[in-house]
Parts: sequence; C-alpha cells; structure tokens
Amino acid sequence: MTRCTRRTRRTLQVTGVGVAALLALSACSAGSDSSSKKDSSSASKDSAKKVTGTVTVFAAASLKESFTTLGKDFEKAHPGTKVTFSFGGSDTLAASITGGAPADVFAAASPKTMAIVTDKKDAATAPSTFVRNQLEIATLPGNPDKVASLKDLTKSGLKVVLCDKTVPCGAAAQKALDASKLKLTPASYEQDVKSALTKVELKEADAAVVYKTDVKAAGGKVDGVEFPESANAINDYPIALLKDAPNAAAAKEFIALVQSAEGQKVLTAAGFLKP
Repeated sequence: MTRCTRRTRRTLQVTGVGVAALLALSACSAGSDSSSKKDSSSASKDSAKKVTGTVTVFAAASLKESFTTLGKDFEKAHPGTKVTFSFGGSDTLAASITGGAPADVFAAASPKTMAIVTDKKDAATAPSTFVRNQLEIATLPGNPDKVASLKDLTKSGLKVVLCDKTVPCGAAAQKALDASKLKLTPASYEQDVKSALTKVELKEADAAVVYKTDVKAAGGKVDGVEFPESANAINDYPIALLKDAPNAAAAKEFIALVQSAEGQKVLTAAGFLKP
C-alpha cells in the first residue's frame, strides 16, 4: 500500500468528507504524473546526448587546425566516439561525396562547392553558414621582397602561387584580382590552400594568396600581408549533414558543437570571422 493511498483513506476516516478525499487523490495523481514526466524528459534528454561510434567529417583544408581541436573536444564530451577527418580542396571533397564516398558531415569553404553536393541531393539538411574567411598574402619570413599590396604580386621575377580557380581560395583570389584589374600569372596553381601555403613555407615560392587563418596557423614560418581588396572576396563556410550518413545521430551532435558558443570560440581564435 502506498503512502498516498494510506493518506487518502485516513482523510476519509477522519473527515468523512468526499471533497477532501477527491482533493487528496488529485494531489497524489498530479505529483505522480509530474514526477513521471520529469523522469521521462530527463531520460529522453540524456538519451539524445549518448552517441557512440565514428563520425566521418569531410572539411575544407583551411579548417584543419580548428576542426582537429573540435574533434578532440567532441570525443572528450562523448566517450565512445571517434571523429575522423578528410581535409582537402572543397571541390575535390564534394566530388568524392557525390561519387559515393561514405561521410557524415561536409564543411565547405564556399556555397558554390557545397552546391555540388546539394544539387545532387546528397545533403540531408539545408547547409548553414558557420564561419567566414578572408584572404591574406603569405610571404617569406621578414617579407624580404617588400610585398605591401596585391599589385606588388605582379612584379617581375616574383614567384607567386595561387589556389586553383576551382578551389574556394583560388576563386576568391581571382575575384580580388579581377576587381583590381590586375593580371597575375602564378608559378603554379595548387589544389588546396595548405598546398599553396606550403610552397612558401618551403621557400619554393616568394608569396601565396591564402586565408588569414592559414597565415595565423603557420606561425613564424610566414609573414602575413593584408590587402583591402580581400574585403570584397570573403568566403562563407557552410556545413551540412549528409544524406546517407553512417552515424547521423553523432554527426548532428558534432555539427551542434561547431555552431555552439564553444565551437565558435575555437574558430574565431583561429582567425575565422563570425557568420
């Protein structure tokens, strides 16, 4: 016999008033329902957070440092999970996804490369912009060639590398050059922004047009030169859950982390702009 039942019978015996009995029964019932709903809600909330397994993320090369940090944070917050990354040029990653490569999340460096995936209906959710990025000129340490502007990259004898025009950083660089009515013939076109930066780090090139985040990540290996034209060629970075995600539940939690205040703090510290 429950405490509520005993209390109710005692009320009937002492008062003999039916109204009192009904009130007691109502109070017991309401307390029981409230407790049940609370427990159910709590269990549901806990269940939603309990994700396991591997999350496979395809992400633009410029996200390497910040996403690697967020991957470790995610694994720590969700024991039993593992985040694996495939970093590279957004166009190449998009082609892999539409070609059937298994992945849970795609984070691209431009809406245009994300569209390659959405046009094929390979995204399960509408893409959402989570950060933006701006271009900067990376030079050799100490900037020995005295590069001070985008125009300086057109100097004769200066070895400059750009990202390929099909890659977001290359498309943005070309947009800035076109707006300035400048013509630049690079020593090479690279397939992603990290490859372009590496050319300067290895002193195989005098300068490269990359993202501010890449210059910051390189530390003292390069110097950064800002140029005003970059303000007209800022890239939005969209993220989306993929259609046939092998681990959709965990993937949604990773995307939530990227978009959270905690995730944004990591990204802005890396030099990304808020969306």
